[in-house]
Amino acid sequence: MSAVLRDAPAEAAGATWDIRPLAAVAEILDSRRVPINAKERENRHGSVPYYGATGQVGWIDEFIFDEELVLLGEDGAPFLEPSKAKAYVIRGKSWVNNHAHVLRARDVPTGWLAHYLNSISYDGLVTGTTRLKLTQAAMRQIRVPVAPPHVMTGIVAEIETQFSRLDEAVADLKRVKANLKRYKAAVLKDAVEGRLVPTEAELARREGRSYETGAQLLQWILETRHSQWKGNGKYKQPAAPDTTNLPRLPEGWVWSTMPQLGELNRGKSKHRPRDDPRLYGGPYPFIQTGDVRRSAGSITEHGQTYSELGLQQSRLWSAGTLCITIAANIAETGILKFPACFPDSIVGFAANGGVVTTQYVDYFIRTARDNLDRFASATAQKNINLDVLEGVAIALPPLAEQHRIVAEVDRRLSLVREVEAEVDANLKRAERVQQGVLKMAFGGNARNTEAFQHEPASGESIDVSP
Repeated sequence: MSAVLRDAPAEAAGATWDIRPLAAVAEILDSRRVPINAKERENRHGSVPYYGATGQVGWIDEFIFDEELVLLGEDGAPFLEPSKAKAYVIRGKSWVNNHAHVLRARDVPTGWLAHYLNSISYDGLVTGTTRLKLTQAAMRQIRVPVAPPHVMTGIVAEIETQFSRLDEAVADLKRVKANLKRYKAAVLKDAVEGRLVPTEAELARREGRSYETGAQLLQWILETRHSQWKGNGKYKQPAAPDTTNLPRLPEGWVWSTMPQLGELNRGKSKHRPRDDPRLYGGPYPFIQTGDVRRSAGSITEHGQTYSELGLQQSRLWSAGTLCITIAANIAETGILKFPACFPDSIVGFAANGGVVTTQYVDYFIRTARDNLDRFASATAQKNINLDVLEGVAIALPPLAEQHRIVAEVDRRLSLVREVEAEVDANLKRAERVQQGVLKMAFGGNARNTEAFQHEPASGESIDVSP
């Protein structure tokens, strides 16, 4: 562990730091910010960085500042996650919007001011509920420790050395996450294209036996549905998919659609207004698009429930139903683990008679997600309709092969989830280490000053092991 941030020589034990108001160590330049509305900003592009509360967000041709400054977030995102940086340093030509306070350090290094502002808690300083805000008056209440110049320079250098090492580690972890994401996509692609496990046709030849093909399975499903139909009027056979330009399938597979394989229907939420409190608070789980998005493929939790009135104007889908979002996030999927209602922004697929593995259909939809998104309307909130999903061609393997595909995908994705969990834990740990470095540097707001009163030591580093 660095002596710069921990152990001080005995002869420095009596030294003290100053504690000064923020305005005494920084000039507040908020009055020089020039707000610009979002529509104007979209139409302005250039070579000068444009900054806001959370970092660089765009480029324009003009500039206001041309120096090294500290920006401190004024509202929103920076204060929602305690471990995230609220302040950062900008250098050179720049333009700043009205979502960040602008500070010019004086009597302290710019890095010292920024790191200190990231080390403190803003509890009691920020106000608001739906959108947190740090007013200039509240910001002026911040008091900043000031040490001898060589001490501040040494501590800033050591902090940035440690942060640089952490940044490298975090970049490595993010690369691992990106590789895992690509691997998951490759597993699913291989699964629905017949390359993940031996096909049923290959095994049948190897073992000298016959097998039921995907085409025979599909025919059996269609005939069974027809024979069991109890609707009004003439029975209408679900349309087959358009296979024009579709790739050749593995031996024993066939193209199909979800309406051929089971029921495909939108959820129901007839009552208006939708937020009528009488609809909610009962015993019936109510799934929304956010629940599907967060499910990671298996819907085990819900954030809302329907009352009896809610159920009357909706429908209770059975456990095992595949939920597919058609608004906001296109074609996010999850399989219900309990009976639940959901609104018309979600489509449900229920396989007939257990002769199709719903999880396999889920895997196929995940691989087609990018293509489905292309069908979404170009509105503020993207959405696709039921007709689009009804026409999606599903590559259907024999039933035995579906089970083997699902088992192998589950096995591989389970291993991926374990690695992802460890990577996420390490990313969280990196955040804690970063906060630990700042706490060590500014711990006690200069009350424990002995640790900072000597010349910086060279070649030393913080031990970041747990």
